[in-house]
Amino acid sequence: LSIHAGTGGVDAMDWAEMLMRMYLRYCDQHGFKTDVVDLQNDTLAGIKSCTIVISGINAYGYLRSEAGVHRLVRISPFNSAGKRQTSFAAVEVLPDMGDSIEVNIAPNDLKIDTYRSSGAGGQHVNTTDSAIRITHLPTNIVVTCQNERSQLYNKEMAMKILASKLQQLAEQQHKESLDELKGDMSQVTWGAQIRSYVFQPYTMVKDVRTNAGTEVGNVSAVMDGALDDFIRAKLSQEAKERSS
Repeated sequence: LSIHAGTGGVDAMDWAEMLMRMYLRYCDQHGFKTDVVDLQNDTLAGIKSCTIVISGINAYGYLRSEAGVHRLVRISPFNSAGKRQTSFAAVEVLPDMGDSIEVNIAPNDLKIDTYRSSGAGGQHVNTTDSAIRITHLPTNIVVTCQNERSQLYNKEMAMKILASKLQQLAEQQHKESLDELKGDMSQVTWGAQIRSYVFQPYTMVKDVRTNAGTEVGNVSAVMDGALDDFIRAKLSQEAKERSS
């Protein structure tokens, strides 16, 4: 599961970090194991992006419905005038393909960069160029991994995520060959807005995808990981659509 800050400046990056906390709490409540393999902090507040590897029974089945754009409306703590600010962040959810599907990626199509991980100081500071950034040149898809493990681990994880992205993209475009995937696909994760979170002047979280427009008034509970109402509503609607 990856989160990318969108329109909204510092507020959007703060919003992306809030979403990361929300999903980590959701996973903890459902017994899913999480591993933050990439975290791009901002210099002022929040995060630019993050990638979390989530494992557990039916983890992808539940969380895949979270993919899309999440919209926040609140009085910005970064605005001295106290005005309401609208911010956006995109959530991308990919299945772990494992070893069941083989994606052949030509080495010439890859640009691999190494750099020093950015993270907490002290004993956790990274003194080697172990972080990995891989760019798939034909599609312009960029994957980064900067876990505090080895460069080899980071490269393997980045390649695994890239393979899942390319496989999903190929299925979306009904392409049988990766050679047919051309053009700039860097915005493919944004999709359509799926949910609005309103903090002021009232509190409400509304899912805009379901026919009933699932709403929850307790914003604090949702931000603490209470996502079951939205996920169940979306899965139930999909099941009804398949049976009709």
